[in-house]
Amino acid sequence: MTTAPTLLLPDQLMRMLELTQQSDSVELKLTVPASEYRSAAKALAIDPLEAQIRQVYFLDTPALSLNGAGVVLRARRIQGRDSDSTVKLRPLVPSDVEPSVRRSPHFSIEVDAMPGGYVCSGSMRNTLPPTAVLRSVNGDQPLRKLFSKEQRAFFTAHAPEGLTIDELSVLGPILVLKLKLKPPDFGHPLVVELWIYPDGSRVVELSTKSTPAEDIRTAVAARTFLASKGISLSGEQQTKTKTALEFFAAELAAG
Repeated sequence: MTTAPTLLLPDQLMRMLELTQQSDSVELKLTVPASEYRSAAKALAIDPLEAQIRQVYFLDTPALSLNGAGVVLRARRIQGRDSDSTVKLRPLVPSDVEPSVRRSPHFSIEVDAMPGGYVCSGSMRNTLPPTAVLRSVNGDQPLRKLFSKEQRAFFTAHAPEGLTIDELSVLGPILVLKLKLKPPDFGHPLVVELWIYPDGSRVVELSTKSTPAEDIRTAVAARTFLASKGISLSGEQQTKTKTALEFFAAELAAG
């Protein structure tokens, strides 16, 4: 999915600020246009040999029924770390979240903001042994084993009625290189993610996190920093997850 790089209108900005005050964190994101990959990498002194390797899998129906209902299921293998799984709901209104879910230490609400738009989401997470993801996606154990009882209840509450996790198709994997930078002239950690799709296409995203109280200040600092590096904030913005889902759904249809 792409979004036009327009400025938020005042009423949209006020709504986003209201959402951030009800959230646990704010993540500022920017997709780097394909034509600017190399210049941005040079400007930020990105060394790919320092990146962490990840494999990302999504679960959905071939028709992307979950995505249509605003539900995302993801499982990740992470180099040198435990694997993890996430059940995400977006868009989400924080006040609509059940109190028992909101109190869970495994649940969090985040606002993702990018040039021209924002979305509020809620995520229920689970940590897995390093071998768990491969065992499930290879068919050695049911897909539902990737998710905790709490996650499965959250899924059932928001997924299309009658749809179960074990019925879903595995979409992926996508190879991801993740690199954390600490630019001395920015003052905030900057995360670079390179998503490499099986056909060789790529999405490069820059992001930084902020607390709700500091979101505007961090956004201004990020904009100033990136502009000083010659990185454009006016390109079309791609959503990594939707791009991945559409890619693999098309592959399933073709197969």
